Parts: sequence; C-alpha cells; structure tokens
Amino acid sequence: MSNIIDGKAVSLEIKEKLKEKVEVIRAEGGRIPCIAVIIVGDNPASRSYVRGKIKAAEYTGMDSRLIEFPEDVEEAVLLKEIQALNTDPGVDGILVQLPLPRHINEDRVLDAIIPSKDVDGFHPVNVANLWLGRPCFVPCTPQGIIRLIESTGESIEGKMAVVVGRSNIVGKPVAKLLLDRNATVTIAHSRTRDLAALTRQADILVAAVGRPGVITGDMVKPGAIVIDVGINRTEDGHLTGDVDFASASQVAGWITPVPGGVGPMTIAMLMENTLKASGLSA
Repeated sequence: MSNIIDGKAVSLEIKEKLKEKVEVIRAEGGRIPCIAVIIVGDNPASRSYVRGKIKAAEYTGMDSRLIEFPEDVEEAVLLKEIQALNTDPGVDGILVQLPLPRHINEDRVLDAIIPSKDVDGFHPVNVANLWLGRPCFVPCTPQGIIRLIESTGESIEGKMAVVVGRSNIVGKPVAKLLLDRNATVTIAHSRTRDLAALTRQADILVAAVGRPGVITGDMVKPGAIVIDVGINRTEDGHLTGDVDFASASQVAGWITPVPGGVGPMTIAMLMENTLKASGLSA
C-alpha cells in the first residue's frame, strides 16, 4: 500500500510560514500584501475556488479584494478594471478566475494583467521566463506539484518522469519544472501510442488529463511517486481523479488522493506568489 501524500498537511505548513511572515510585517508597521480576485458570473465551481482563495488570504493575514461581475459583463469593462488594479499600489497580485464567459477573450484578459502582478503565472512574459530559466511567477498548480514530490524526501534528480497531459496550465510547466530539477521528462497525451508502456517506466508520474481513472494500477511502476491532478465529478456527485486510486495505491510508493492532494497546494502557492509580488521572499 502506498504512502499518502497529504496535500492538506503540506499546504498548511506553507500557509503557517506565510502567516508568520505577515505577522512580522504587521508588527513592523509595513503594508500587508494584497490579492485582488475577479470573478465573472455564478459558476458554482468557480465560486467555490474563489471562496477557498479568499479564505486562504484571511488565514495567512493577507488582504484580499473580491471583485464580482455579472455573466454578461462587457470585455471592455473587465479590461478597464484590470488596468485600474495594475496601477493600484495597494494591490500586489491580480487573479482572474477561469473559465470566463464565451463572449470574453480569455487570452486578452490574462495578457492585460501586468507580469509583476500575475500571481497565476499565466502572462506570456512569465511563461517565457519560466522556459528561459529566468525569475518569474511560476503557475501555482505545477509549483505545488513539485513541492508535494519534494515532501516525500525522494530526490527528483536523475528520475524518469512522465507527465500525462500537455496543457499550458499544468502539463507543460510541470514538465519544465521537473526538467529544471534534472529529471528526464516525457510528455504524453491523447495521441500517445501505448501510454501504459511509457507510464510503467516512470519513477514520477503526473496525471493531468481530466479523464477519470485513465491511469490504472497496471500502468504504474512499483514504488513510483504518483501525482493525480485530475478533478472529475462522477454521476453521483463524488470527486475522483485521473488515477484509479484503489488499484494504483497498491503499486505506487507515494500517491496523492483526490480530493486533498494537489488542490490545497494550488491555493497555498497562490498565497506564496502574492507575498513574492509584494516584494518579499516566501
């Protein structure tokens, strides 16, 4: 049976350290870091994610601003708000909760956030700097994945890593972060032939495809570290990952649960990026 990588516990440790730093800032009379979160419409999942982010800011002692727009807001209005936040010295980080309504161009909106306040790490400048190995804001979920792997005490260097999924938000950046830590990385996807043959070679397996149970126990190398990024809702309303936990946990050395694995880390990394955006090191 695998060791469980407890994302809730690891994220709590990170938030506690951030809380201590913010308390020092407050005691010294400094300006408290602030994140502005923009949400458009009433998507229940988006509302839930935003509540989690605001709650994390409160826990760490950071300030937050929740800016809400109706589903039919014009793109120009949204862009005007972002521009105002860009120039507001009281705001350190800006996050626009995705997805946005179809009439709004997501790329245009995300590109409007200045790179120095892009705590999600989605701006093309931050993406380019990540691939160039320069200082930048690293996307929160990939950054959280690395911290979870490191929490096992296992070295990433020299390991064979397979990332299943090639999204700009998770798959590609986590592959780069693993490469930066001297893993040998393969990116697999929907067109990959004989996926199981690849995954069985992986010392580190990251599943981020958005398909429930696509990774089964017979596809996992004994003793591997398995990170399940998937969040899928079944017909009966339960959350499940991209990994079949029941079978994979019998083979893997370490595995993340869903929920309680990667999700909490994403928010913790967002708070860490916000502190960094304020000019302080986490």
